[in-house]
Amino acid sequence: MFEKPIVMLDFETTGLSPAMGDRITEVAALRIVDGRIAERYVSLINCNVRIPSFITGLTGISQAMVDAAPPVARVLPELLDFIGSDPLSAHNASFDEKFLKAEAERLGRSTGHESLVCSLKLSRRVFPGLSSYKLGLLSGQLGIRFRSAAHRAESDAEVAAEVLIHIGKHLGQSYGLGAVAPQLLVSLNKISAAKVPDYLSKYALANKPSQTA
Repeated sequence: MFEKPIVMLDFETTGLSPAMGDRITEVAALRIVDGRIAERYVSLINCNVRIPSFITGLTGISQAMVDAAPPVARVLPELLDFIGSDPLSAHNASFDEKFLKAEAERLGRSTGHESLVCSLKLSRRVFPGLSSYKLGLLSGQLGIRFRSAAHRAESDAEVAAEVLIHIGKHLGQSYGLGAVAPQLLVSLNKISAAKVPDYLSKYALANKPSQTA
């Protein structure tokens, strides 16, 4: 369904901003291949920080869990190697990417993903008029269910991956596309919802799958 693999990323963190000293506590990276989750990298992460009580209340991730987790110096290189140069996606992608880049920079590493796809922005453009685009409410409107508790990295990444797969299927079926190029998703992130139907119609005409006799 997608022309190449896409990695769906989700972090749990101690707060909203790495610039303010917030760190990651858990990661899930799921590689989507041919419209399904084919590989995954999931880990709690020890960044040697205190976990605020409200974060434990929200996520269920306790200080003891993080203290016993693998150190960030081990997890981040493994995560970067897992992602490689594949396109990266996340729900509210700029949030997760800024934490990925901040943690990589701390270790003197750089990120290698070729592009960034935001499933939140995509949902707003491909399915305009829904009541909410927050992952929990959006997924329910699309008929996608959480298999485990929300606000844990793997659970959130699984649902976000299913949302992206749903979008890919919708684009393929509605516009007669063959495999959906990640670059098309990147382009859709950058235009307004009102322009999406016309853009996709023109794109589909220019990229119509060839017919074999």
